[in-house]
Amino acid sequence: MTLKERILIQIKSNFAFKSEHEIVNLNPFIHTKQARKEAKCVLRELEREGKIMRDRKGRYCTPKQAGVFSGTVRGNARGFAFVEPDDKEKFKNDFFIPPHSLCGAYDGDSVLAAPVKGTADEGYIVEITKRGRTRVVGVFGVEGGFGILQPDDAKLPEVAIPLALSLNAKDGDKVLCEITSYPQNRMPGGKVIEILGEGGNFAVEVLSIIRAHGLYSEFPEEVVREAENAAAKPVSADGLRDLREKLIFTIDGADTRDVDDAVSLEFADGKYILGVHIADVSRYVKYRSAVDNEAYARGTSVYFPDAVLPMLPKSLSNGACSLNEGEDRYAISCVMTFDGDGRRINYEVFESVINSRHKMTYPDVTAICNGETRACQKYPDLVETVSLMQKLCLKMEKNRDAAGCVNLDVREAKIYTDKNGKIVIPDYERTISERIIEQFMIAANEAVADFASKRGIPCLYRIHEAPSREKVETLTSFLKDLGINAKLDGDDAEPADFQRILKSAADKPYFQVINKVMLRCMQKARYSEENRGHFGLASSCYCHFTSPIRRYPDLFVHRALKEVLRGRNGLKFKENAKQAGIDTSERERAADEAEREVDDLYKLEYMSERIGEIYDATVSGVTNFGVFCELENTVEGLIPTEYLPDDDYTFFAEKFLLKGRRNAFRLGDKLKIRIDGCDFGRKRVTFSIAQENNL
Repeated sequence: MTLKERILIQIKSNFAFKSEHEIVNLNPFIHTKQARKEAKCVLRELEREGKIMRDRKGRYCTPKQAGVFSGTVRGNARGFAFVEPDDKEKFKNDFFIPPHSLCGAYDGDSVLAAPVKGTADEGYIVEITKRGRTRVVGVFGVEGGFGILQPDDAKLPEVAIPLALSLNAKDGDKVLCEITSYPQNRMPGGKVIEILGEGGNFAVEVLSIIRAHGLYSEFPEEVVREAENAAAKPVSADGLRDLREKLIFTIDGADTRDVDDAVSLEFADGKYILGVHIADVSRYVKYRSAVDNEAYARGTSVYFPDAVLPMLPKSLSNGACSLNEGEDRYAISCVMTFDGDGRRINYEVFESVINSRHKMTYPDVTAICNGETRACQKYPDLVETVSLMQKLCLKMEKNRDAAGCVNLDVREAKIYTDKNGKIVIPDYERTISERIIEQFMIAANEAVADFASKRGIPCLYRIHEAPSREKVETLTSFLKDLGINAKLDGDDAEPADFQRILKSAADKPYFQVINKVMLRCMQKARYSEENRGHFGLASSCYCHFTSPIRRYPDLFVHRALKEVLRGRNGLKFKENAKQAGIDTSERERAADEAEREVDDLYKLEYMSERIGEIYDATVSGVTNFGVFCELENTVEGLIPTEYLPDDDYTFFAEKFLLKGRRNAFRLGDKLKIRIDGCDFGRKRVTFSIAQENNL
């Protein structure tokens, strides 16, 4: 047995967590000075191979002994961070990493970390395996003959840029910088690769957010050519189910740029026959082609108030793949039969050719549901079908409610600019037409997931795991303060438990607040090759199938489905499923963050023209530095502590409460606020208490 083998065996047993000095000098196999020298070299070699590591005290152990796990750093502007473990089954919660334990890791980095012994949720970084943010957006400045980038994202460090690598950027320019080095105990080094424009300009700030998340609208020439060639091929119904004579139509927002889904509905023998027909993007985007590789890298389309960054080139996303009115299109159809009570009896999945009869909008369909004369006269062939759709939707909602679906009322702003270029943010509204499409798409996604699961087809399931014990306990404590005695089991919470709470508070003034706190309690939905169910939908099997033009996981599912529909097993996609789930979940997260940040920027611009105006607001968040309030149009702003009525305030985080001797602010409180200002640097609207409150 070699010295290397002996030392490794010893560290795995009685020499675990020993220093180099202890291993070399207390080892019975090492007697000479030369042997001690060799042992030190062996330790370095084992460490390079990853078979052993050193903990924070410099003691050697195996990664398993240290409890090392892989994860992603989620930074904080105040210097500390959290590590989100990759293994969500083994580690239910994130690990807190204090500044001194980061070891040079920054937000977005992939790392190996280990728990601190004797703590439940503190860890330290062992190794940085991959840098997550190699490009940074910020404001360029010159200090002492050297360029310095001040990142827009406060979670990231300043970057040193030699003036020779600055592309002649000027003080105050917004730039995109590529990090080229990570020196020990010094700020990273980098170079400017794109000057975005003058900081403070609205269009430049929007572009800065887009670039900060690694997003681009342009496609490589090779991808554009390949897409155009694929899009030019004519549609043929040979060997496919021909549904072109069926009454099939699309229902989308008025500004929808790509149309993934169309619907049909018939009623016969007391049964509803619902067809959900989805664009067959896989017909045009071949596996591992240039277009496919680009789509995978993007992961999803990204939507902004006045622009979209598509996952696919326009010749496909708005052209050959889009289910445009009056044009023959390839589709994958999921036709489901429901009984008179809206319960699914069976389903069929097949390849088809369709021709959408109408491009309907949500307002049009809502108007027909409401019996408005003008809409009914404009679309006489749809009146009966839309009426059936409304009836089926209500039955489906009732059944989903009975199953325990957690129907959180998540308010999303609908921001747009009018013909004069003015930003418009209407009050939040969710109509029957949106509900119809939501129920029909959920039904199709469940049916396809069931189809894949029963046949062992490789699939990217859309999973949503139960909340952690700690989050459930926080929610329970909050509800108790509201006088709600909620019976929630932190280790075995059921969707129906959460649903009962929402129902009990439906007519209470704090309903929206419970929605918000409950949403914070929930895990984030993600993609996985394993079916773990969807907690929020109370669904045992769920995937995304209905939006392959804008979501890569849906395209993945389509390919696997077609393999089986054509008599093959589809297993060639299995080896990539796990990594595809991780990558597409990460791209979805980046897209969500970019959309939210751009929306916030539009809201700032909108509110900057309303300084001094008074609004009704609801307290939506409470911190030790102030009170967040939300307006009916979803705009959120902060009342800083110094703007609150003079008092000695104490913050109770677990109760979402800021309490003084005379005044108290908690989630759900109704206030009248005044718009005081807009901080474009922090992307935050500032409110103050209006005199009308009489506090």
